This record gives sequence, structure tokens and C-alpha cells, in this order.
Amino acid sequence: MHSWSKNDFLQKAHSWVALLRLDEDIEIIREKLLAHINSLLFEKFSVDDPTIHDLDRVMIRDCANVLRNILMRRSEKMANYSVLSALINSVKNDIDELSPSFWADICHLIDGVEGNIRLHETVNFEFTHDHEYSGRKAAILRSNELDKLEAYMSEMMNRYESGLSEESVRRRISTKKRILKILSSTTSQWNDWRWQIRHIAKDAKKLSRMAVLSGNEIRRVEESCKAGIPFGVTPYYASLFDTDLSNTRDSAVRAQVIPPDSYINAFNDKSNEHYVSDFMLEQDTSPVDHITRRYTSILIFKPYNACPQVCVYCQRNWEIDGPMAAGAMAKEHEIRESIKWIEDHPSIKEVLVTGGDPLVMADSRLKSILDAISRIPHIERIRIGTRTPVTLPMRFTPELCKLLGSYRIPGKRELCVVTHIQHPYELTTDFVKAIDRLKRNGISVYNQMVFTFFSSRRFEASYLRRLIRLCGVDPYYTFYPKGKEETIDYRVPIARLLQEQKEESRLLPGLARTDEPVFNVPGLGKNHLNAWQHRDLISINKDGSRIYEFHPWEKKIADQKTYVGSDIPILDYLLRLEEIGENIEDYKTIWYYF
Repeated sequence: MHSWSKNDFLQKAHSWVALLRLDEDIEIIREKLLAHINSLLFEKFSVDDPTIHDLDRVMIRDCANVLRNILMRRSEKMANYSVLSALINSVKNDIDELSPSFWADICHLIDGVEGNIRLHETVNFEFTHDHEYSGRKAAILRSNELDKLEAYMSEMMNRYESGLSEESVRRRISTKKRILKILSSTTSQWNDWRWQIRHIAKDAKKLSRMAVLSGNEIRRVEESCKAGIPFGVTPYYASLFDTDLSNTRDSAVRAQVIPPDSYINAFNDKSNEHYVSDFMLEQDTSPVDHITRRYTSILIFKPYNACPQVCVYCQRNWEIDGPMAAGAMAKEHEIRESIKWIEDHPSIKEVLVTGGDPLVMADSRLKSILDAISRIPHIERIRIGTRTPVTLPMRFTPELCKLLGSYRIPGKRELCVVTHIQHPYELTTDFVKAIDRLKRNGISVYNQMVFTFFSSRRFEASYLRRLIRLCGVDPYYTFYPKGKEETIDYRVPIARLLQEQKEESRLLPGLARTDEPVFNVPGLGKNHLNAWQHRDLISINKDGSRIYEFHPWEKKIADQKTYVGSDIPILDYLLRLEEIGENIEDYKTIWYYF
């Protein structure tokens, strides 16, 4: 990949360089640059230049809007950083502390606003003949192009192996037999969710008995446990690990539970209060123990604060001690107080029972809680937030599914399950059976995916949507990874999630792409990324990370402050993709999603 530097800027942006070198006050330079941007925009949209495709012309507008935003004094104040000052120091005073990632983003923006981008001259698919022909002839030509587009999509998806493929099924049956032999257990015991919980691997020694780990992975698990990082893997989930370490098809599975070095180092850095903290400020929205209320009609109720295994990038890692940790169950009087609080607030129409994972509670305990909630007249919907369909599918016994289905009263009350399936390789025949049992009891199942680096390659997330819909799971949310500093290895540029939604997910049939991409903003809640009106790109840090101002969901309804946060430098992300064998040319439009 091209190595970006100040020289690229000097060669591309002659007009900009001339203005930055003016012997003038910074405010005069600012005004002249803004006038230059406006002039370019006026020129490109006033003159019918046949060399510029209409869709490339739209990118001129978008880049102009971003650059104007970046140059505003308000943006500099909010970002606590001035791109203009940095450019002046670099160009005029020859002080260059700016990273290649910074120069890459700036140069792409300059190319965009100057009208030098010709992305639509090199597309693989073309529908312009629609205008040359009409009727059946045009329809046939378009259909042929759509066939090519679908073939391209299928080819990209075929790079990823599903856990439902015949090869995967055979591979996992073999792994399961090996684990059972090591644990001196039977298939009947394997299918007992309580047995699974009793045999959770909570350290490197136990996990390496069940799964083939590299030396580096063993070290990281050992260091995680030593640091007190919540760690645990069910035997079932361990059976999803491949035994062939030379193959990377299970990288997303391993990344779910084995912390990277950056996470461990951040966890150990007690000097930084932003590490391993209440990133979402849930304590500020908890009116009573075990309840979080951020929105008008729904709240979160957390009666059990542990899971059978903990996702590395868990939002609540700051309050979870470990898998099936002692003391995770809320006390009876606390549960009563929480439910009484819900009773006293008729504005609440929906309760999300989560944690931790509430489905590791016994049926009797779960029933007592759901009975109490269902007796509240104003509750219209109960959600169960759980990852057990993926980590512990044998939990969905006929008895449990029948219990959950018993709370449904069509036309009056709904009970549904919201889960977290992260990658096509997590799907298994056991997972399919669990979902089918829920569906046969009238329970809708929704998925909340987290768009991490390990699921962000071209058409990887789209393939997951396509498969889970066939399993009976509706795509619900695709979350941008939390901006917590310890999860840096999992995060991607916001531009990549937008690119995925507009260029990959968009090719799926509507029922397979019902999810909404969101950034869960600390203290504010979900910011819907498909709507550009909900955020502004206000700056670019010297490391190349973009800085955004996120608008609150309450805007135009109630008074609330905005939130400023940054993402991952695009160039850094692309270089990382290149390291794992991706063709970076496939991602070239990423620079023009804001």
C-alpha cells in the first residue's frame, strides 16, 4: 500500500499549500480556505463538466462539507485540536508531527473536493444501457447485470466458511468426541446445560485441554487470569475452535474470548481511569439497583450479573467478575425493590431482562422473575437478552421454551429473545435447533451484532445476516464497537461500517437486512449511523482518527448535550486488513463515507 506523507499533500494540494504559506493571521488563512472550498463547490456544480460522473460530483459536495466543518473554530474547540494549525505548522513552519494516517485522510478529502476522484469510471457493473433501451430489452440487460452483481457477492461470501457447512459439522463432531473423551463424559452429559456450566474452562490449562491453542494464546489467557480479567469458555464453545492452527477461519471465535495484549495491558494500567470503566455511564442512569433507564418506555433489568462465558469487548466488563461468579445473583429483596420500581412507573412499557446472562438462572428462578414482571399491567413486552443460543444452545430445553412462550398473550403482551451472534462460523446445528424450539413456541428472536475487526471484511457481516435469517433470527442492530480504550484491537473506522451498510448489506433482500447500524454513545444512547443528520465529522487527529460530534436522540425534543468521540484511523485499518491477505483495492471507497 502507498506510504502517505506530507509530500503527497504538497504534490496534490497546490492551491491549499499556497494559502497555508501566506504570511497572514490564521483567521485570514481560514477565511481564504473556506472561500476556496466554496468556490470549488460552486464551480463543479455550476459547470456541466462531462468528465465528472454525477455520483463523483456528489463526493465533491460531501468532501466540501467535511472540510468546512473541520475548519470551523467551533469544531476546533470541541475537538480540542486544530487541523488548520497543524497544516500551517507542517507546511509553513516545517513542523511535521502528523502521521501517515492523517495525511492519507487529508489527501483523500482534498482529492474529493478538487474533483479528482473518478471512482465511478472503474466500477465493475454498469446500468447505463437502461437509458439506451426501453421495455423488455432494457429489462433483460439490467437483469444480466444484476446476475453479475449477485455472482460477485456470492463469490465474496464464499470466502467465509459457515459453521453449518458439511465440513464444519464433521469437524466439530470430531472435536466434540475428543473433548468428551478428555473429560470422561458422555453425549448425554454434553447436552445438559448444567454439565456445560460445571465444566467451563476458566484458565489456560483447562481450555488447552479442550481446544488447540497456540503458545501465544496460552500466554495471553494466563496473563488475563493473573490480571483478574473475566475469562471462561464453555466446552460447547471450545468445540468451535479449529484444531488446525494454520487456518484462520475461526479467528472471530477465538477473538470473542481470548483477550489481545492491548486489552491485557490496558486492564493492568490502573493509572488511566478511562480503561475498563463504566463507558456507557450506566451508573448515571440507574435510578435503583439492577435497573438502567436511558429511554422513555423501556428499561434494562439485571437480576443476574454473570455469564457462562464473557465476550472480551463486553460493555459491562467493569462490573462482571467472571463466568458464573459467586454473588452474581441479585438478592431477593433487591429484585422485589426493582420490580416495585417498575410497577410505580407506568411510562415503562417494555423490560429488557439481561445482565450478565439471565438464562443461566434455573427455570424456577427465571419463572419467579418473569411472573412478577408479567403481572405489571403496563408492561407490553419482555425481552430476554442472552448469548446462550451461541455459547450454550442446550439451555433451550423444551421446558424452558414452553415457559418463555407462556408469557405471550397475542394482542396484549409479547416475549422475545435478543441474542448476539457475531460470525457465520459460530452457527451450528445445535444453534439452529435452539432457535427452532423458540420459534415453535411463538417467540421472535433478534440479533445484535458488534461490527468488530474480526467480522468486518467485505461481505462477512452480510453473509451472517443472510444465514441467521434462514435460521429464524431477525437482524436487529449492528453496533459500532464501544470506544473503550482497552478494546482498540476490535474497533474499526465508522466509515467501514457505513461502507458495509451502503455497498454490501444493501445488496441483500430487505428481510435479510433489517438491522440498523448504531453507535452507542456514552451517557446518551443509540446514535443511528444511517442518518447523517445524527453526527458531524468535526476534525481529524494527528494520528488519523476522525473526530465526530454525535447528536443525542432527544434533540428537538428535550435539552441534551452532544458527545465528541473518535474512531480508528482508516489507513491503520486498511494496513491491518492487508496483513491478513485482503485486497485493499476492494475497500477504496471507504475514504468517502463520513
